[in-house]
Amino acid sequence: MKKTLIRGGTLVSGTNISVADLLVSGGKIIAVDPGSATSYDELVDATGLYVLPGVIDDQVHFRQPGLEHKEDLAHATRACAKGGVTSFLEMPNTKPTTVTVDLLHQKLDMAAQCCLVNYGFYIGATPHNVAELKRARRTPGIKIFIGSSTGDLLVDQQDDLERIFAETTLPITAHCEDEATVRANAARFAGIHDVAVHSQIRDHAAALIATRQAISLAKRHRHRFHVLHVSTAAEIAEIRDHQQLITAEVCPHHLFFSVDDYPRLGSLIQMNPSIKFRNDNEGLWQALLDGSIQVVATDHAPHTLAEKQQPYPASPSGLPAVENSLALFLHQVNLGRCRIEQVVRWMCEAPAAVWNLKDKGHLLPGFDADLVLVDLQSQRTIRNQEQQTKCRWSPWDGETLTGWPVMTMVGGQWVFRQREANDQPWFAAKPLGQEIQFDHDGPGYWGRTAATI
Repeated sequence: MKKTLIRGGTLVSGTNISVADLLVSGGKIIAVDPGSATSYDELVDATGLYVLPGVIDDQVHFRQPGLEHKEDLAHATRACAKGGVTSFLEMPNTKPTTVTVDLLHQKLDMAAQCCLVNYGFYIGATPHNVAELKRARRTPGIKIFIGSSTGDLLVDQQDDLERIFAETTLPITAHCEDEATVRANAARFAGIHDVAVHSQIRDHAAALIATRQAISLAKRHRHRFHVLHVSTAAEIAEIRDHQQLITAEVCPHHLFFSVDDYPRLGSLIQMNPSIKFRNDNEGLWQALLDGSIQVVATDHAPHTLAEKQQPYPASPSGLPAVENSLALFLHQVNLGRCRIEQVVRWMCEAPAAVWNLKDKGHLLPGFDADLVLVDLQSQRTIRNQEQQTKCRWSPWDGETLTGWPVMTMVGGQWVFRQREANDQPWFAAKPLGQEIQFDHDGPGYWGRTAATI
């Protein structure tokens, strides 16, 4: 069995940094600092590089099946590999929507044929599919759209929500925007084609009302709940009272963009929940730094550039981010806003703990050999034409970042290499991703000690 020795890299966990060798074989990490007499088949010199657990993105929209003109699993997982993302959890609003166990299993079978990185898929809640939600096992959890839904996925009636929280056991996550508030605001601003009005339609109240409602349900039913894409500083007080049940995440666009960027970027940053204000950016950063928000995810949701450039409100909400998310945060490390250990905690360890991913999120013996080597000194400029995502654009086009992934390994096999900025990126020629395994009887985020998150 092939052995790969990664020599001289700086290994990073959420609590520790140390220079050590890493020995990989059979898809697993088999030793940390195995000793100078260790035999190996492949030697990788990681001197000067940081070795991180592979990023786990727990919120993506990869559009397959049914919307492949925007994105597909093959392109999206090449983007993942280039960005240091070794595992993803994908949302159910495809066509058809993933609302039955059979449709969930069809997605898993499809992913096995084309994914370069590891994969998992949420099952979507509707007002009528509680029986399917109770049967599902090969999934991280249940996704509810409390607003901003696709097809039959909208669940905004209290009785339906009560039943889902009361009768199911899988972790629940939700898009939290109050549908009644959004519709009332939309009626007020009907006929306005300035995309900046999007942040007034999907305002602070819409987010806060729905987040408060969902958290109340979780607490009353003692049901593990994860708040997706927190967008306002006002929501932080709600998620801070977690009662050992509530976790939350923030996305790059809600940290790095504000309404002040609409004149420059227009509908390219039109999102649901909407981009908010600079004080929200700062509040969300502080919540991330102090642990009130545990996870960073992308909400990668591509549309074609032609679709995005339609006049508002015909322009759809969503943007691609999975390819550049780690680099965006490595750049913040270089700016001194956060530490690389914190990035590992937010993007690798915490999502593995929240969703009870088996053997992922750590550089420890026995864990899966999913990892990324990063060069904190590498400086590159994001270019639309170089994006691997099928839509071939980024809202960060033209921005120069310092700190980039240079090699990505999935299950002990290299899926991406690009040591120099001007090199042609190399990708594995066949799908190497595996179905993610979940320990649904595990303790979840709050049941783990800081050392194991």
